[in-house]
Amino acid sequence: MGRITTWMHAHHTTTLIIAGIGIIAATSAVAAVLAYQRPERTLNVPVILHKPKATPAPQIFYSPLTGVVVPDQASTQQAVTGIMIENSPDARPQSGLKSAGVVFEAIAEGGITRFLALYQESKPALVGPVRSVRLYYVDWLAPFQASVAHVGGSKFALDEVRNGSYRDLDQFFNGASYWRATDRYAPHNVYTNFQRLDALNTKKGYATSVFTAWPRTDGKPAKTVTAGTINVHISGALYDSSYVYDPVANNYIRSESGKPHLDREGGNITPSVVIVMDTVESRIFEDGWREQITTIGSGKAHIFQNGIVTEATWTKSDRGSQIKFTDTTGKEIALNRGQTWITAVPANQGGKVTWRVK
Repeated sequence: MGRITTWMHAHHTTTLIIAGIGIIAATSAVAAVLAYQRPERTLNVPVILHKPKATPAPQIFYSPLTGVVVPDQASTQQAVTGIMIENSPDARPQSGLKSAGVVFEAIAEGGITRFLALYQESKPALVGPVRSVRLYYVDWLAPFQASVAHVGGSKFALDEVRNGSYRDLDQFFNGASYWRATDRYAPHNVYTNFQRLDALNTKKGYATSVFTAWPRTDGKPAKTVTAGTINVHISGALYDSSYVYDPVANNYIRSESGKPHLDREGGNITPSVVIVMDTVESRIFEDGWREQITTIGSGKAHIFQNGIVTEATWTKSDRGSQIKFTDTTGKEIALNRGQTWITAVPANQGGKVTWRVK
């Protein structure tokens, strides 16, 4: 024992090192045992899944007038402009008719028809010849809150459009917005364009039009065509029209007086929808004897779209209300997107529409 003590005193530093190593070794052994005996701990770390953001579907905007797709919301809020366009043989071929969203056709006088062409998103560079307005055309344009471009008119029509409730663009008071072409003789040579009409609308504060739009739908050719050729008798050979259904384009190629009805700049006029309304024609005295067409009330109509014909009823309760087209159950009929051509035939004077499969 004495020798051990003596040795430890002689080797004090070495002894401490050995003791330290022993302590570390013992501690490690204990830790190893504890680690072996302790169960593993499970950490409940929430897993956050980052779902990729869904790309929103692009918003689609439709023209209230025609139902066609337009570039943006601003296009849906443009003002509607109606233009009275002549249809005597000396006025043909017209300009701008192919671009119209809606066309109302009726007899103006002496069997000669005239067109009220309505435009919203479409802005043709040339429109005409522009002629005078009649009261029944005012009845049709009023529900669209449309400006009306014309060259004068019958007394009752002018009394109405000049009463402060309409957007009157009469050439008589807005001459700079129209001009007379040199390649035609008066009165068949008054023209305008939308550069001038839009500027005139803006100047007068006619920025937008609020109106009840017709229900529209995507057209699809019928599997079985029931009305491939349509013949419309309105007054006589010079003004009667016909249509041939084009199943590829799903529209109707219009002819008039036995010839293709052409827009001088745009070619064949091809509405997506053709509507023929039965109306009553009479004569009234204004500034002379004038034609009068029934616009208020109801009557029979035939709607041609997708190669088929649908029997319908037209209804209009007053001047300011929108004309409606309903089926036999009373449901409003959705019209194909695109140009709608409406002809008011005088049923009491023999006006009618006929059709055949081919």
